[in-house]
Amino acid sequence: MMVNNVRKIDWSDYSESIPAFLAMIGIPLSFSIADGLALGFVSYPVVKLLSGKGKNVSWVIYLVAALLIARYLFVKL
Repeated sequence: MMVNNVRKIDWSDYSESIPAFLAMIGIPLSFSIADGLALGFVSYPVVKLLSGKGKNVSWVIYLVAALLIARYLFVKL
């Protein structure tokens, strides 16, 4: 069921497809759904900023990404 939604990803827009791919590949490689999704949530605003589309991202996504980065820096170490 989850792989069915992969068809809906706009693979021609790299600012959308790279975070989706990182989340998809991060889940099995980290053996954790939460860590894989966190990788997707952190990479999404980073890729949008690098592609020049940073204004299209809500401030809430930036906040979630910052909180996840802080979690992995301070809790996982």
